[in-house]
Amino acid sequence: MTTATLDPSTAALSINGERLWDSLMTLARIGATDKGGVCRLALTDLDRQGRELFVRWTREAGCTIRVDAIGNIFARRAGTDPERPAVATGSHIDTQPTGGKFDGNYGVLAGLEVLRTLNDAGVRTAAPLEVCVWTNEEGSRFVPVMMGSGVYAGDFSLDLALAATDREGISVAQALQQTGFAGDAPAAIADGAPRFGAYFEAHIEQGPVLEDAGVPLGVVTGALGQRWYDVVVTGQEAHAGPTPMRLRHDALQAATGLMQEVVATALAEQPDGRGTVGYVQVYPNSRNVIPGKVVFTVDFRHADDAGLSRMDARLRAACAAVQAEGRVQVEVQQTVYYPPAHFAPELVAAVRHGAERAGLAHMDIVSGAGHDAVYVARTAPTSMIFVPCKDGISHNEIEDAKPEHLAAGCNVLLHAMLEQAGSAVEA
Repeated sequence: MTTATLDPSTAALSINGERLWDSLMTLARIGATDKGGVCRLALTDLDRQGRELFVRWTREAGCTIRVDAIGNIFARRAGTDPERPAVATGSHIDTQPTGGKFDGNYGVLAGLEVLRTLNDAGVRTAAPLEVCVWTNEEGSRFVPVMMGSGVYAGDFSLDLALAATDREGISVAQALQQTGFAGDAPAAIADGAPRFGAYFEAHIEQGPVLEDAGVPLGVVTGALGQRWYDVVVTGQEAHAGPTPMRLRHDALQAATGLMQEVVATALAEQPDGRGTVGYVQVYPNSRNVIPGKVVFTVDFRHADDAGLSRMDARLRAACAAVQAEGRVQVEVQQTVYYPPAHFAPELVAAVRHGAERAGLAHMDIVSGAGHDAVYVARTAPTSMIFVPCKDGISHNEIEDAKPEHLAAGCNVLLHAMLEQAGSAVEA
């Protein structure tokens, strides 16, 4: 991809931080919770209201709107060269049941603020610009997660996504019809959805690294790969009193050893290894019965595939060694695999240039969470911009971020997009 030269006349452009903050707080009122967070699950009536607000705002900013068959929304600001692929940005506006005001929402409204700033300054870009709202990123109501971007990238089919149901049996297809966002544009690149010339996603970090380092901006070079597992350890229930320790087939004793091995495996793969046991079920879960069965999950993450493979091999070897002792059976089933994402060097450089132009301290960082950008990166040059969030907390009603950090990240987004799209100030 050819990188456009930034017009000197746009070098001093700056977004309106107060307007960005006001937009975030206005959107946050839709689904606001008593504890100061937001509950706006995908394709509910509250999500409809948020989507309609976004559509109204972007139309007021002069955009045309495209809605595809999975409900992704694309607000397009025309460029002087309509044949060029769009330079895009965006994220999602659906939330967790106890979500915050910034996760996803910041990326969407930062994109809107970029368009408003260009309008205010009378700046036209050569390439069209698009702001995207991806459907069901959180996966709280429907699975798979990152549904809209996953369909777009072709990781799973539109039919599979439309057939997914929530706990009440309502399908994605039904929810799209009910909210009025069952679009007719192609949803997948394979079906004719347009590719982007470049894609940026601004986001709160959702972790504590930037805040711990005292750095206001993260240049995201990629995202950790993920392997998830279900592990089942089967022993034999027995009375806790009469059964000597040496004669027990204690599934929980064996399982806890494996859980510690998960942590040890991640510690051996620093700085980018992550290992988490997040769910444990013990059977029969009775005070005076030796557990006969334990089910637990393992979440491994790493910045490169070789590291993930080492973690996988160590887990499987540990499970085999426990089973070889002859007291329990151990089954391991991998349930999720996302390869590590490596973002486009030229777009990572554009984010760095934006930070340097703004005089911002910045550091390279790898995303530990999944984002729509991970799927988009399989189809177009992609990068992300991180800003700190208070105490690294996200997916929580107390999620918070400083207005000045949000504005700084949006300014970097503005100039990174202009660098890719090309610009001129209209007379």
